[in-house]
Amino acid sequence: MAEEEKEEMKSFKDLGLCEELVEACDSLGWKNPTKIQVEAIPHALEGKDLIGLAQTGSGKTGAFALPILHALLESHSKQGYKSAPVFFALVLSPTRELAIQIAEQFEALGSGISLKCAVLVGGVDIMQQQIALGKRPHIIVGTPGRLVDHLTNTKGFSLRMLKYLVLDEADRLLNEDFEKALDDILNVIPRDRHTYLFSATMTKKVKKLQRACLRNPVKIEAASKYSTVDTLKQQYRFIPAKYKDCYLVNILTEMSGCTSMVFTRTCDATRLLAFILRNLNIRAIPISGQMTQAKRLGALNKFKSGECNVLVCTDVASRGLDIPSVDMVINYDIPTNSKVSFCIF
Repeated sequence: MAEEEKEEMKSFKDLGLCEELVEACDSLGWKNPTKIQVEAIPHALEGKDLIGLAQTGSGKTGAFALPILHALLESHSKQGYKSAPVFFALVLSPTRELAIQIAEQFEALGSGISLKCAVLVGGVDIMQQQIALGKRPHIIVGTPGRLVDHLTNTKGFSLRMLKYLVLDEADRLLNEDFEKALDDILNVIPRDRHTYLFSATMTKKVKKLQRACLRNPVKIEAASKYSTVDTLKQQYRFIPAKYKDCYLVNILTEMSGCTSMVFTRTCDATRLLAFILRNLNIRAIPISGQMTQAKRLGALNKFKSGECNVLVCTDVASRGLDIPSVDMVINYDIPTNSKVSFCIF
C-alpha cells in the first residue's frame, strides 16, 4: 500500500511542500518530482535524517534543497523575515564546481523568497567570501578545506546555530582526503541538527557515517549500488599503450558531431591531450585541479555552451556535475577508483 501511495504522488504539492516552493519548481520547469525526491522529501519534512542513494542526474540536489527551504520558510513565518535564522544550512561537496552548481540550484529555487546563499571554495579571493559571510546568508555551500579556513580566520563567523548539514557525494567526503577537515567541522557544529547524506554510490563506511552523528536515519535507495543509467552502453578497447592517442583521435573524429568527456589520470595529461586534439582541429578544452578556479569555470561553461565539444579532464569533473548533453565518456586512463569509471579506453 505504501508503494501505491508513492506512485500516486505526481506533483511537488503532493509531497507536502509549501506553495512558494511549488511555484519555484514550476518556474524552473520541474513538473514532476523524481524518484529520489518522492521518497526523500516526505521523510525530510517529518524531521528525519536521511541517507540517500541515487544516480547522478536523478535530482538529488532538489531532494535536500527543497526540504531545507521549506523549513526556512516556516522559520520566516514564525519569526518574521528580519529575525529569520542565518547560517541555517551547510552543504559540503568534494569539488568546487559541484559546490557552485548546488548554490545555483538553491538560488534558483529561492529567487522568489529573498534567499541569501554564500559559496566557500578554494581558488577564489577569501576576502570576497568574508564579505559574503558578512551579509549573513541563510545557506552556505562549500568545500571542507575552505570552510575550515573561514571557521579559523574569519572574525565573527560561527556555525553554532546551524540547523541542517548536507554531505553531497558523501562517499567521497568520507574518504581520507577530507577526514581531518570534516572532523574539524563536525566538532564545531551543533549535534542537535538534521543531517542528510546523498551520493551516487554508498560504500562500506558505516563507522564514518555514525561519526557524522546521524540520528536513526532513513535510508533511501533510488538506485542499486554502483548502478548506471539504463541507456548507457559500455565497452572497452584493449590496445597497446603507444597507440592510445591514435585510437582516441579516430573515435573523436568519427563522433565529431557529439559532445565527449575524456578522463585522464593526471593534470599534465589533460593539457597534453587537449593540445594534441586542438592541433588536429578537434575542439577540445582541458580542466584539472591545477587550473585557477576562473579557468576551470570558463572551460566548463565553454563545454556546456557547445563552444568546445570535447572536455579533457581529471576526476575533478567525475561526479555530480550537471552536464546534460554529454554523448560519450572515455576513460583514456584506467581510473584509480573504479566507481568513477564509465568506459575504459
